[in-house]
Amino acid sequence: MATLANTPNPPYYCVVFTSRLSNDTEGYAAMGARMEALAAGQSGFLGIESAREELGITVSYWQSLEAIKAWKQNAEHLHAQAIGKTRWYSEFALRISKVERDYFL
Repeated sequence: MATLANTPNPPYYCVVFTSRLSNDTEGYAAMGARMEALAAGQSGFLGIESAREELGITVSYWQSLEAIKAWKQNAEHLHAQAIGKTRWYSEFALRISKVERDYFL
């Protein structure tokens, strides 16, 4: 069972990636696992939560906008983005938000 990301006290940032897969998903799961491991090693990475059914939602948490920018520019991540745009996703949206409050049970 997946766990919730262990984030610090706000403020921090989240990147919400919402997607719908195409019919060609060969290599998708392996790349997703690789990206999660790679992101975990990035400076400023705080955690990740993900769910996929018909619509996939992945939320990654970051200390700063600079950390998000550095992740976006990571060479291996750029490669995965290019494949995703041309092969794996029929549509997607990316949103970046500042978390000012959070609540946990």
